[in-house]
Amino acid sequence: MASFSSACRSLVRKLSRAPCSAQVQRSLLSTGISKEAVGYHVGGGPSYMRGTVFWEPGKPITIEEFHMPLPKAGEVLIRTKACGVCHSDLHVIKGELPFASPCVVGHEITGEVVEHGPNTDRGITRRFPIGTRVVGAFIMPCGSCHFCVKGQEDLCADFFAYNRAQGTLYDGKTRLFLRGNGKPVFMYSMGGLAEYCVVPANALAVLPDSLPYTESAILGCAVFTAYGAMRHAAELRAGDAVAVIGIGGVGSSCLQIARAFGASEIIAIDVQDEKLNNAKKLGATHTINAAKEDVIDKIKEITGGMGVDVAVEALGRPATFMQCANSVRDGGKQVDTSDQIKIIGSYGARARQDLPQVIKLAENGTFDLENAVSRKCTLEEAATAYEDLNRGRSSAGRSSRLCKNFCG
Repeated sequence: MASFSSACRSLVRKLSRAPCSAQVQRSLLSTGISKEAVGYHVGGGPSYMRGTVFWEPGKPITIEEFHMPLPKAGEVLIRTKACGVCHSDLHVIKGELPFASPCVVGHEITGEVVEHGPNTDRGITRRFPIGTRVVGAFIMPCGSCHFCVKGQEDLCADFFAYNRAQGTLYDGKTRLFLRGNGKPVFMYSMGGLAEYCVVPANALAVLPDSLPYTESAILGCAVFTAYGAMRHAAELRAGDAVAVIGIGGVGSSCLQIARAFGASEIIAIDVQDEKLNNAKKLGATHTINAAKEDVIDKIKEITGGMGVDVAVEALGRPATFMQCANSVRDGGKQVDTSDQIKIIGSYGARARQDLPQVIKLAENGTFDLENAVSRKCTLEEAATAYEDLNRGRSSAGRSSRLCKNFCG
C-alpha cells in the first residue's frame, strides 16, 4: 500500500477524535501491536507520529502515520532531531541490499530522550535522563552475545540476526505499526527517518550542547564507520601513508581521522573534482582523479615507488577494490569498509567504546561537521534527497541531512 485510501483516511480522522473501540483494539492486537501502544501518549503529548516508508524497489517512498513506538526494557524513545541520508539506505531502496519491507530507513540520528522502556536498568536512566541530547550508532549492540561480551560490538550477533536479517529489534518484533490499520513496518537499524524512534540504549552516546543536532547526525554512521576502519582495522599510526578510494561520507571522514592520527601522506581518490577539492579541506595532502589519471601509477609516484601503508576502499566496487589492493606496499594493509573479511574487514565500529570517542573528536574540532553537510531538507523531501544521492549530487558524498524541524 503506497498511500492511504480515502476510506482509510476517514477512519484515521475518526480515530484521532475518539479512543479506540474494543473492535479496533482487537484488530490492532491481531497484527502484533500491544494494547498499551494503541493509546500510548508521550508525556501527555502525541499518540502518533509520521515516518518515511520504503515499500518495495521501484515504488516511491511515502510519508505515513504510525502509532507512537513503544520502547521495551533497555530501550529508549528518541524524538528525532536529524537523520542522515546515506548510501546504505539507497542500496535498500534500489533493491541492491536485501531487507525486509515495508520498512523505515534512516540509521544515523541525533535526538532527545523522551521515554525509557518499562523495567529499564537504573544505570541507563541515570546515564540518559529525559531530555538528554544523544547520538545513535547504526550498529546497535545487544550487549550480551558472544561478540559483545568480548568487546567486539561491531560483530554483534543479535544485530545481524534480528535487525539486519529480519528488520526487528532483539525480541524479534518491530516497534513500528501503521496508525491506519496497525500493520507492522520493519526497522532499518532504528528506522530514523521518522519523528520518533526506538533505540537500544547500548547504541546511544550523549551529544554535548556544543555540537549541533543536524550536522552531528553523521557521527553515528559516516564518522563512526571511518573511525572503526582506521582505529581497529588499519591500526593507523603516526607517519603512515594512507590512500582513501571514494570520497563519500565514510571516505571524507577517513581523511579527517587520518589527519588526526598523524598520517604523513593522505591521498584522496575519486572521479569528481568537486569532491577532490573538498578533500583538500578535510586533510588530503594529494588528490587523484581516477577518471583522468592511472591511480596505481600516481600513488607509486607520490610514495616513491613504495605504495601506501594503508589503503581504504570506501565504495564497495570490484574495480576500486582491485585499485586498493594494488596500492598497498609490502606489509601494508587494505581495509574494506563494507564487510568484515580479511583484507582487512571493517564494518562500523563499537558503539559503547568508540561513539563517545568520535563525539570527543568532533567536539575538539577534528571533524569539519558543517562542511560534511551539503544540504538540509525536511522529511517530505526525503525522496528527492535519495534521488539526488543516487545521481551523485553531493560534494561530500551525501546529498543532505534531514533536519527534523517538523518535530518541534
